[in-house]
Amino acid sequence: MIVIVTEKAPPRLRGELTRWLLETKTGVFVGKVSAMVREKLWEKVCEEEPAVSAVLIYSASNEQGFSMKMHGEPQRQVVELEGIQLIKYMDEG
Repeated sequence: MIVIVTEKAPPRLRGELTRWLLETKTGVFVGKVSAMVREKLWEKVCEEEPAVSAVLIYSASNEQGFSMKMHGEPQRQVVELEGIQLIKYMDEG
């Protein structure tokens, strides 16, 4: 299962994502696709202008049961600490 949450995504990107995933709320996409399709969809998200920010959460065989990727959000980043993924908030000052 995957979840992609987007902010400021143009209609063409939202349309592309809805070909494979269900848009449960504006900018929130959920579905079950293969790893190859997941990566292709994520590439589409990352090809957008930097104004688009997104997070990808997907099932994985790890301690947490999921993995995350982020794009376009300079105040947040995914960091790994002893095999656990966490969100690190960056200072703006």
